[in-house]
Amino acid sequence: MSLPPRFCSRLLLGCALVAAISVLSAADAPWKAGFAALKITPTEPLMLAGYASRTIPARDVVDDLHLKVLALEDAAGGRSLLFTADLIGFRADFTESVCPRITAATGIPRERILFNASHTHAGPAVMMSLQSHYTIAPDQAEKLIAYTKKLQDHCVSLATQAVGRLQPARLSWGTGVVNFPMNRREFTRTGVGLGVNPRGPVDRSVPVLRVDSPEGKLLGVVFGAACHNTTYGSRDNQISGDFASAAQAFVEREFAGAQAMFMQGLAGDANPYPNSLNDPAKRPAAEIAREHGASLGREVSRVLGNALKPVGGPLRAAFAPAELPLQKAPSRDELERTSAKSTSTSKWVADQMLARLKAGETLPTRYRAPVTVWQFGSDLTLVGLPGEVVVDYVGLIEETLGPLKLWLAAYCNDTFGYLPSARVLREGGYETRGLYHGGIGYFAPEVQGVLVGKVRELAEQAGRVK
Repeated sequence: MSLPPRFCSRLLLGCALVAAISVLSAADAPWKAGFAALKITPTEPLMLAGYASRTIPARDVVDDLHLKVLALEDAAGGRSLLFTADLIGFRADFTESVCPRITAATGIPRERILFNASHTHAGPAVMMSLQSHYTIAPDQAEKLIAYTKKLQDHCVSLATQAVGRLQPARLSWGTGVVNFPMNRREFTRTGVGLGVNPRGPVDRSVPVLRVDSPEGKLLGVVFGAACHNTTYGSRDNQISGDFASAAQAFVEREFAGAQAMFMQGLAGDANPYPNSLNDPAKRPAAEIAREHGASLGREVSRVLGNALKPVGGPLRAAFAPAELPLQKAPSRDELERTSAKSTSTSKWVADQMLARLKAGETLPTRYRAPVTVWQFGSDLTLVGLPGEVVVDYVGLIEETLGPLKLWLAAYCNDTFGYLPSARVLREGGYETRGLYHGGIGYFAPEVQGVLVGKVRELAEQAGRVK
């Protein structure tokens, strides 16, 4: 049966209008975005990272670990890649050896590739060589190295997938707040220890980047918090992404089809409260982690339901090492006393220094740490800091760059150890224990000015306006 000519004309006009609206929507979108993700839960028992007191591999899996990537393309064709993972951290030997492979596969230059790890203490150790401050049997070390190298292959593959999935998108962002991060530098009569400090400073902000299709469908979300993923303690020898993984799963359940990605903030001296070591109800770590994750996930969902601020382009990237000054090395006698009396990382650092001195080598005076600044038009500045950065740097960087339109992340590109402030170094405590990956030494108080100065330099280079 043929349709009346008038009906056919209206149908054709309607189709034309829909097509025109779709074209206009795509043309109006200032970005292209592509997502990819992969489960990276170990398939065999492996030693977990984060606590040197663990002596046997983990066998139980509470929840899966994931590697995720977001590819972005601005209107000028500039492409960038953000990797996040439920892992303890990415070291420089990992990122600097995989980035050339990613560039070769995608054409995206190094300064536009950013790695961030959630710093879960319930995931496998990430190792590129046998040298480590962990006490790991040789056969386990070999398995961890194989896992890590396979992880590099996954990074290249996921980057290619995400770029291949680029589609028109709009970006917007906002900020929420979460209450479970707690300053952990507890002052006692004998010094500063790891504990609970309710009066201590902590960053409880929750930055949220929303990625939508031109029609308003949520494609994905990147969100952050500044808190160690240490709900699981040293006695909890189970695989889990901790609260960060639980929060991502919460958001993905709330927004079916969207990919949720977690970025760790300046969490060097912040722990979740409670955790499995200090929970008054003595609940298992998994239950507490789910509770914190749900709290964070609900806040992200609340922020997504508000009117967010548009984020325009282009994305300008600046990337360079900061030459972080180290303290003058202790005398050989001091190092030998530390080696004899201390345990774990302090002993390992002292032993490494002694070995170099005995070999006739000169101990380093600086550590080269990569710093990244991504500037999204005039709407948002993302600062990616390396190492386990303490909360003091939030205020220091806000004072330098201004507090508005600013996202601060740590554990980016190179997790070499704690990055203390001058105050923390003066007070002492766990966060002053120096480098534990990639180098040897203890940071000097001048590290504060050098790092903030490098952030200022790169922000200006990327076009940040205070």
